Amino acid sequence: MPQFWMEDFAPQMLWLVISFVALYLLMARVALPRVADVLESRSDRIADDLDQAEQLKQQAETVIAEYEAALAEARAEAQATLAQHAAEAAAAAEQRNAEVAERLAAEANAAAERIAAAKNEALAELRGVAAELAQAAAERLIDAEVPSATVEQAVDAAMREAG
Repeated sequence: MPQFWMEDFAPQMLWLVISFVALYLLMARVALPRVADVLESRSDRIADDLDQAEQLKQQAETVIAEYEAALAEARAEAQATLAQHAAEAAAAAEQRNAEVAERLAAEANAAAERIAAAKNEALAELRGVAAELAQAAAERLIDAEVPSATVEQAVDAAMREAG
């Protein structure tokens, strides 16, 4: 093998050192700074992306909080509107009930007046019929004529006692 020949060993070592130094300088001055710049720019971009993600997260949390607040406000407003309409409906129902009760009371009073008038009329007719009947019965019993004033007084007294 030619690389192990002792007469070629010194020049090979020289060329090894020269190529190592050249490659080292090339890597140290050209390649490694570029790699470091790429790594630094990538690190900066990642940090910027993380900062932007944090800002977007905070904005999203703010939007969610505003949404929840608006939703709670809308629910409260809906509850208030519902309570208001329920109160209005209850008031309207109460007013209708009062109107119906008033109308029924007026009809009941009118019916009571008609009943009282009918009762008085019936009692008046009953008094007349009772007086005629009593006079006819008395005349038949005693076989004599009984004055109608006396019969009417007796009927009035009997009706007062009966109530």
